Amino acid sequence: MILKSTQEQTAMTQPRVSIIVPCLNEARHIGHCIESVLRQEEPEGGFEVIVADGLSGDGTRNMLSALARRDSRLRVVDNPGKIASTALNVAIVEARGSIIVRVDAHTEYSQDYVKSCVSALESTGADNVGGAARTKATNYLQAAVSAAYHCPLVVGGARFHNVDYEGYVDTVVYGCWRRSAFERFGYFDEELIRNQDDEFNLRIIRNGGRIWQSAKIKSWYRPRTSLRALFKQYAQYGYWKVRVIQKHHLPASWRHLVPGAFVLALGTLSMLALFSLLAFWIWLAVLAAYTLLCLAASFSSASRSGWKLLPVLPAVLGCYHFGYGYGFLRGLLDFVIRGRANIPSFGTLTRDQI
Repeated sequence: MILKSTQEQTAMTQPRVSIIVPCLNEARHIGHCIESVLRQEEPEGGFEVIVADGLSGDGTRNMLSALARRDSRLRVVDNPGKIASTALNVAIVEARGSIIVRVDAHTEYSQDYVKSCVSALESTGADNVGGAARTKATNYLQAAVSAAYHCPLVVGGARFHNVDYEGYVDTVVYGCWRRSAFERFGYFDEELIRNQDDEFNLRIIRNGGRIWQSAKIKSWYRPRTSLRALFKQYAQYGYWKVRVIQKHHLPASWRHLVPGAFVLALGTLSMLALFSLLAFWIWLAVLAAYTLLCLAASFSSASRSGWKLLPVLPAVLGCYHFGYGYGFLRGLLDFVIRGRANIPSFGTLTRDQI
């Protein structure tokens, strides 16, 4: 009698957990990501991995096909929509498991990540569970972006940036759900290029659901490697946040309005300063106060993460604030003032958006 391997036995039965991965042109990262996922400690009932690929043209699909031939737990499906929200929905429909765990290609995961997600889901009874926002840097600028990522001046008290916090929250990184959650709350909003996970979590909360953050669920996100990319990323976050607020009529948190209000006030004062000496002095005072606040936050972050990061931290903080604020104002212009229902050119997809 020939005994089958654990992987082969799992493939022949109905897996309890489906790990879903949105993907588009990720040849540099997808191999490492999928191999690390396939090395996950198996939860009871086993798991499958479903990659929803947005018709990649950079060799990603060939890499995935080779990995699927080596491990029958991996399946690859097409995502004609080419954005994260459509990828997630396609993968959820294809999933056979009763528990869905989301994984992203630009993130590293602890070996017990999936087991920890399943355990937290079962022990808390929450509708969505996940971990805190942790980062991992490989170069100088990434280290500075990571340091600022956990700065109170950037996160505004958001609990999912606190790696030690365990309890109920309004959002978590990625997520783990029972399949029944999508029957109750609906699927991801396919209009949203960004913020689709935040919008889904908001829908859960406002329909009586609960979201739990566990300190045992650990993953490490690789942040952007240039100031330009960071600015663009947060401009898109701010932009699509307007559409989320428009759909739900209220923001998930008032902190989401602060960067846009600040950029609007600063821009208005700068124009008024051309005609009014009083407006000029107010503008100068506001700018000076913001600069001092950023310098204080930079010193605080550098004291925790390394003094060598101090020279670039003020610029990084500025990218977070002005990027989000600018994007938010562009969103107001397009979605509220112009009333555009289609996807505007500002929100078009790039490789880093899925």
